Amino acid sequence: MILAMWSGPRNLSTAMMRSFANRRDVINVVDEPLYASYLFRSPKRHPMHEEILKSQPTSYKEAINNCLKEFPGISFQKHMVQHVNFDESNDWMSSLKNFFLIRKPESVVPSFCLKYPDADINDLGFYQQYELYKYISDITNEEPPVVDATDIRNDPEKILKLLCKKLDIAWDSQMLKWQKGIHDYDGVWASHWYHSVHSSNCFIPEKNYSTDFDKNTGELIFQSTKFYNSLAQKKIS
Repeated sequence: MILAMWSGPRNLSTAMMRSFANRRDVINVVDEPLYASYLFRSPKRHPMHEEILKSQPTSYKEAINNCLKEFPGISFQKHMVQHVNFDESNDWMSSLKNFFLIRKPESVVPSFCLKYPDADINDLGFYQQYELYKYISDITNEEPPVVDATDIRNDPEKILKLLCKKLDIAWDSQMLKWQKGIHDYDGVWASHWYHSVHSSNCFIPEKNYSTDFDKNTGELIFQSTKFYNSLAQKKIS
């Protein structure tokens, strides 16, 4: 089975990758396999740009072929929705067991802008998540599960058990804890983006976020909220 998690940036996605990687039946873990192909066709200059391009296939089709490789147990893939090439056929996603990880814009946008100050709506993944959810629902004739990062942080065992049931996989209590530090499946960009998760070994309750935003951050939150709300109506709770 190939499990594919479709997330936006700063969504708790790396902690979720740690959680699934710690399962006893997960044999293979892949961190953002479409990233280099996205940067190759994009004018964006991300931190560690050249290192990322050298670390993965820059061909979208080659990256897809890698995503479809089968393993004897579960293969877990952490994807960023903004890396998807919507100009290509993505029917390959019907071969995967898909689910979506969402998070409130008030938590995502300030965190992302702190790491990448030139961010615009295209970098945040909210509308791409909405479009991809509709697309995968259409090609599979079923709605993939949706989980919210805040719910996971505040009650990880409950939400992860419900998610496992939706994905038709057994619950594994090892999903609740993992080893601190860098892991061998982390992408080369980990040194820039993964500082907080490298020092963690479990999910921790979410703190109250600030509501004092600058004009640009506030505008990005406003633009993102309608897409988040559409998927939040479908989340597991």
